[in-house]
Amino acid sequence: MPAPAPSAQLPAAPSTEHAPPPEAPGGLTATVAQRLLEQLVRSAAPRGERLKEQALADALGVSRSPIRKALQYLETLGAVRSEPNRGFQLAMESAELRTLSIDDGDSDEAVYMRIVEDRLANAIGEEVSEAELMDRHSWSRLQVQRALNRLAREGLAERKPGRGWLFRPVLQTVEAHRASYRFRMIIEPAALLEPSFKVDKAAFDRVRRTQHQLLDGGIERWTAAERFAAGAEFHEALVACAHNPFILDALRSVNQQRRILEYHSHTHAVQDHTRLTRQCQEHLALLDLLEAGERMEAAHQLRQHLDVVRVIKTHEEPPTLTTPATAATPALPAGPRIEVHL
Repeated sequence: MPAPAPSAQLPAAPSTEHAPPPEAPGGLTATVAQRLLEQLVRSAAPRGERLKEQALADALGVSRSPIRKALQYLETLGAVRSEPNRGFQLAMESAELRTLSIDDGDSDEAVYMRIVEDRLANAIGEEVSEAELMDRHSWSRLQVQRALNRLAREGLAERKPGRGWLFRPVLQTVEAHRASYRFRMIIEPAALLEPSFKVDKAAFDRVRRTQHQLLDGGIERWTAAERFAAGAEFHEALVACAHNPFILDALRSVNQQRRILEYHSHTHAVQDHTRLTRQCQEHLALLDLLEAGERMEAAHQLRQHLDVVRVIKTHEEPPTLTTPATAATPALPAGPRIEVHL
């Protein structure tokens, strides 16, 4: 009787003990990879969950091509893995993903954020030329132009009739910050009352999970930028249910300007655990009201929610006739800081 054939063995995985770290991508891929990594951390999806490229593209507002390239890079970091004809799936838990970072060097996002940092720190004036920025940071003209054009699209800068660029004083002052909250108090409650409003169950489940993660220790552990992103995602998810692109675009524009300011000042933000906890609880209550069909009450509470935060953030004297929620809100010390709103 012939001896049984030896069982086939899978080849051993190549050792990565001494493998050099993968080279960081540049340009749009680096930007999308970083945003995608932040999105995966916030989602707290379990290891092994399938990642749908189109859903990720919709969430980040880009096409599928940069999403695919970003996923391919994240695969080199071990964050995701791919299978033939089955796409990508998560290869790490949320806590492991937090340990990863993407060194994007002089990517478009890095150039853009450095210009914003310089402006908010008054390292450059209200008017600036492309040549000045090129000399200051040894960037190419194309890098500078892409960043300035993005600032122009977001309403933060505009090209002068002659030469040079002019920065707009948006959300750089307490007055501008206060005005942004007044604007949100107009559009966000109105969105909840739109005839086309329809609850997006999947989106509500996602943002509810994020709010619970914040209450379950995320307020202490997450960075200010992560807390800000979670808050922006929550409010945009509510407004998106109105299916009115003009309202959603307006809110996204305001949030983009707030995000820029947050990136500049997150290391100096005041963290009031009691207030942030209350805001998360209010977010969850709004979800419950909307799912119960109580849109009028939800709109009222959302406006009150934003008004209370406006008073706290801008150190504005509350009106004489205050609501119970406003009266119970502790005042923060006066100062120039603009904090992170969930």
